[in-house]
Amino acid sequence: MRLFLKYIVFIGCFGLASPVNAQSGTYHTIQDFESWTVAGLNYKPTQNLKLNLSQQLRLKDNTSTLEQYFTELTLRYKLPHRFKLGGGARYIHKNDDQGKNQGIRKYLRWNADLEYNHKINRFTWAYRLRYQSKDELEKTTDILQNTLRAKVGFAYNFKQWKLDPEFSSEIYHGLTDNEGLNRLRFTLGTQYELHQNGDIGVFIRTEKELTGRYPKRTNILGIKYNYTLKNKN
Repeated sequence: MRLFLKYIVFIGCFGLASPVNAQSGTYHTIQDFESWTVAGLNYKPTQNLKLNLSQQLRLKDNTSTLEQYFTELTLRYKLPHRFKLGGGARYIHKNDDQGKNQGIRKYLRWNADLEYNHKINRFTWAYRLRYQSKDELEKTTDILQNTLRAKVGFAYNFKQWKLDPEFSSEIYHGLTDNEGLNRLRFTLGTQYELHQNGDIGVFIRTEKELTGRYPKRTNILGIKYNYTLKNKN
């Protein structure tokens, strides 16, 4: 686990700090600012199983243009020894505003997760390995976009403070055409319990593409709200 953490940190620092150059010339980075808004509903039918249904809206081009919106259903099941199994399905409407055939394209994305967490003093460390696959629904000859993602993060519990910070870094490894490492993601956020059954969270995030002559860096501001239905049993 320590080697996994060191690998994540090294790749992340290298990706953020190093200039990107090609043998045939210098790369240029394209930057954008997006906003993500999430509303979700949590339900725990049993002590170990948690379901979440959410709706998300994402805006791009400095939050002036629709990027995508989707509905997502996820589940997470607690295993012994701090492990968890998870899965999810996302029905996506994505705005394609490039090229000749523009418009809203529909996708279905599913994922399977393996998670582990542990505590060190006031830190809670969490690790996640995710396999995901994405398919464009209106095409019969498209190739599935398969990706492996490795994520590590931590939260720090301050005494008498309700806005505990959370930080995570994540690596994307494309599998469809052997793309290799193609994206880095870093997130800093916090959340606050509004009442007994709800919480609101905010986060800032940066994503960096690692492939292509014009890799894109996206800065993101997100806000999310979750309402939890409690099982009376």
